[in-house]
Amino acid sequence: MRICIIAEGSYPYVTGGVSSWIHEIATQMQEHEFVIFTIAAQRSQQGKFKYELPPNVVEVKETFLDSYLTEEGKWGRRFKLEETDRENLLRLLGDSGTIEWERLFTLLRRKQYTRVSDFLQSKDFYDVLQELCMKCYPLVPYTEMFWTVRSMILPLFLTIREEIPAADLYHSVSTGYAGVVGALAKILYNKPYLLTEHGIYSREREEEIIKADWVKGYFKDLWIQYFYRLSSCAYDHADQVTTLFNRNREIEIELGCEANKIQIIPNGVNIAKYEQLDREKPAQQLFVGAIIRVVPIKDIKTMLQSFALVKEEIPDAVFYVMGSYEEDEEYYEECIRLVSSLQLKDVIFTGAVNIMEYVGKMDILLLTSISEGQPLAMLEGMAAGKPYVATNVGSCKELLEGLDDGIGPAGIVVPVMHVEQIAQAVIKLANSKRLREQYGENAYQRVSRYYRHEDVISNYRKLYLELGGKANGRDRIRA
Repeated sequence: MRICIIAEGSYPYVTGGVSSWIHEIATQMQEHEFVIFTIAAQRSQQGKFKYELPPNVVEVKETFLDSYLTEEGKWGRRFKLEETDRENLLRLLGDSGTIEWERLFTLLRRKQYTRVSDFLQSKDFYDVLQELCMKCYPLVPYTEMFWTVRSMILPLFLTIREEIPAADLYHSVSTGYAGVVGALAKILYNKPYLLTEHGIYSREREEEIIKADWVKGYFKDLWIQYFYRLSSCAYDHADQVTTLFNRNREIEIELGCEANKIQIIPNGVNIAKYEQLDREKPAQQLFVGAIIRVVPIKDIKTMLQSFALVKEEIPDAVFYVMGSYEEDEEYYEECIRLVSSLQLKDVIFTGAVNIMEYVGKMDILLLTSISEGQPLAMLEGMAAGKPYVATNVGSCKELLEGLDDGIGPAGIVVPVMHVEQIAQAVIKLANSKRLREQYGENAYQRVSRYYRHEDVISNYRKLYLELGGKANGRDRIRA
């Protein structure tokens, strides 16, 4: 079977998290061919893969959201927009009502638009936008609305006009643009479509937009609702939806996904890998670590501020930030400046490293994200028998406290961005070797019982075969 995995902002350009998950799925299922349709922000990322692709990944289709920068459209053309198409566009851009996605795809993929900008600079688009302004945003200057909406929908237009590789099954690993591409592929090829959500994409975008300085206040709701519409497209067209834990499932249902489509398949780790870790370290030092990408959503700044308080109580503490910082170099530089302004010593940014060489030496692991799904990094640390201090996001509380499984706590759950409580939790564990060991043992037991890598692969192997079998005589692409 040929499976097209559709990824946004992850594999194969970024390590960890969703990228590691995709890589393991492809690597462990050598009986299938995989095509990767990957959506990245910038063309400068082209070919800069962080993974050695397994041999059964037969194609990587790269799509870049900044491609419009090289386009020059023609202003003021007319394309004779039909009334239904005009209403569809209004609904996409912010008016109420149900979007007819198949018709919208047909409109935006017309061959008569040589470039995306041909349509966005047409009189038809101006008319639609003017109607939206008069109906929903009468006090907003038209020019501001034009450039805001243009920047909002350009990535969607570019993405859905790309050629989608033929496959037997399409698997998006988020909603957003990847989810819309999955829905389009189902329509174009009449093939099964599987959607997986690790984190709830639309909620994550909402959190980012609320905090963003680049979005003016009266446009924030416009952006937020736009991403919820994209998610609805993916939910409506998916044959099956998988997610990591029950709270995610509840949110998906709240957002309009049919409950009978959703199946929970937790993340998992290879427990055996962690049995022979190097655990030797200086006895007098406390090693605190974070297995994490240095990006804003992981809230590294709160970690650093908390560690500054830890250092006041435990001068011999050392903090290792273990993960890539190339994804957002501006944020990384902000973190470095914060370390300097706090006059904070013994903070080590390792960059992308082999976690297995570090995690065994850690006494305590830390995660301060403002949003998560079911973090693989936490499962890795738990498999190594390490206690965690983690914010109450995603499934972190469920991972550390369990669901009445009789195992006991594997760490301490703290509020998001609460510097003092995070620091106090670390200090509490630092002052009790017995507590660290007990929590670490509980962590290992919980992962061993409920979050095994082989179970993840088995569940997706079964799901791929079930969905592939729904082709009902449709032509199969032979691997």
